[in-house]
Amino acid sequence: MAQVHWQNLLPAEFLQRLEERPVVYLPLGICEPHGHAAPFGLDTLKADWICTEAARRCGGIVAPTLGYQIHEAGFHAPWLEEVVGEINPRMTAMPPEVMLRFFLYQLRAFAGAGFRAVFAVTGHAGGNQDDFRLVAAAFTAATGIPVVMKADPELAGDRFPGDHAGKYELSQLLYLHPELMVMDRLGRAATDPLGRFAQNPDAHEATAEYGEEIMRACLAELEALLHKTTPAPAPTPLLSYAETEAIWTQVLARRGEWITEKPYADQPPVSAGSQWKPFEFVQ
Repeated sequence: MAQVHWQNLLPAEFLQRLEERPVVYLPLGICEPHGHAAPFGLDTLKADWICTEAARRCGGIVAPTLGYQIHEAGFHAPWLEEVVGEINPRMTAMPPEVMLRFFLYQLRAFAGAGFRAVFAVTGHAGGNQDDFRLVAAAFTAATGIPVVMKADPELAGDRFPGDHAGKYELSQLLYLHPELMVMDRLGRAATDPLGRFAQNPDAHEATAEYGEEIMRACLAELEALLHKTTPAPAPTPLLSYAETEAIWTQVLARRGEWITEKPYADQPPVSAGSQWKPFEFVQ
């Protein structure tokens, strides 16, 4: 089986794959609660699979998987109070400004390595992907390099309603990594000191067969996007820090549009005594 991961490639193999298809895939995930039956890194594992399989089928190179993402902040805060409460969730969460700026510098690194198109897939969704797309649009406008940013439920389509640690997500991991799942622990949500731990009520409906349908749909849609996307005509010279910061200034100018720094309009306020209250409004 051909090696597709950047960190595992030798120089000659990297350059060959780059010449054949100058596309890089970035899997984004997070460690966060997924109930009692699934591991913390579910989001990371599914994003990595989608990108890896796309590279094997269509060419290109998979960048090192990013296991950190935006959480806690904005609309996440009321949700976390509801599904986690005051328990320590053991998350690899980062503030929006830190994460989005780092994403921009990842795009800079991809351009500097010679890639002419970027496909980022996040297994952690809910709206974060919209803020990443603001960064992607600013980068594309400055460099001409197309950046496609998708969350896996967007790739899966309307046939497969996304969720958190429920039928949708647990089915995904039952298909991808059944050895990591312990489904007979689902009932602990009612008795364990951790409580629900973000487990969805329909988690018991998850099956590996449904998970395979979801993942195959994600992969098919990503392949379709690959065929529709025209890479930049030539590599972009390595951006200086000053040039990159100029792009970041454009993203900051649209900060009022960021989704991840405030709750949604229909969300209830976080309780005054909750551990999540300081993260409700970030800016």
